[in-house]
Amino acid sequence: MLTPDELRQIRRLSVQAGRRVDSLFAGGYKSAFRGRGMEFDEVRPYVPGDDIRHIDWNVTARSNEPHVKVFHEERELTIMLAVDVSASMMFGSGGEDGITDKRRQLARVAGALAYAATRANDRVGLVAFTDRIEHFVPPRKSRGHAWRVIREVFEHNPAGRHTDLAGAMEHIGKLSKRRTIVVLLSDFLDGGQIDRPLSILCRRHDVHALLIADRLEEGLVGAGLMEIVESETGSKWLVDGLSSRASVDDRVATLRRSGAKSTAIWTDRDPFNALMRHFGASR
Repeated sequence: MLTPDELRQIRRLSVQAGRRVDSLFAGGYKSAFRGRGMEFDEVRPYVPGDDIRHIDWNVTARSNEPHVKVFHEERELTIMLAVDVSASMMFGSGGEDGITDKRRQLARVAGALAYAATRANDRVGLVAFTDRIEHFVPPRKSRGHAWRVIREVFEHNPAGRHTDLAGAMEHIGKLSKRRTIVVLLSDFLDGGQIDRPLSILCRRHDVHALLIADRLEEGLVGAGLMEIVESETGSKWLVDGLSSRASVDDRVATLRRSGAKSTAIWTDRDPFNALMRHFGASR
């Protein structure tokens, strides 16, 4: 059960996401994504300038006048949010408000995307993963669905602590038979190779990889020898901060080389402005 304070925090996240989507992000969302294809609408008489490839020869033969088929974009989309809820996402230096960690920032981003999808009458689903698939929320477009997405991300108590991004991407590929907008939300700190499964996913779907990052992690690079506790295993390690892990820029570059549209979203920055910039670049 959630405590009253946790419920208040989720409600604040939900209200904040809804307001910012309405004021800033909804228009960018609608123009960033395209529908699955073109759907037949009607047949009408040919007018000069129409594409002759769309002439309906059957109707033209019956009427003795040229007619063309009219199509419109099939607008309804399915957005699948793939959310990393492993132990490393519980880390954070506090952000501007002193309480924001990677999980809280991730909840804001997931909530904003869910609200934008429901405002555009699109379906949105959720896959929460660690080193296993923790939870699946089927795609829906009801008004309360965005609240459920934020709550699932914020309150989820995972069974696993490690991260298996490749396994999550393979699972999403099996779930989504039709072309889908896949949004990967993670810090992408996974020791495994994700290039190949990510490239396969990008060939079948429109993939956005949003890297949730914290300044304290980046500040450890170049800090020299230090003893750390690995959040996903509990093990203690003596590491060299100069070479301990790839920088945020390196991770974003790797994701982009695999075909994903990628942006880093920092815990001390406004996530909604970062989303606007990301989808503006995607257009």
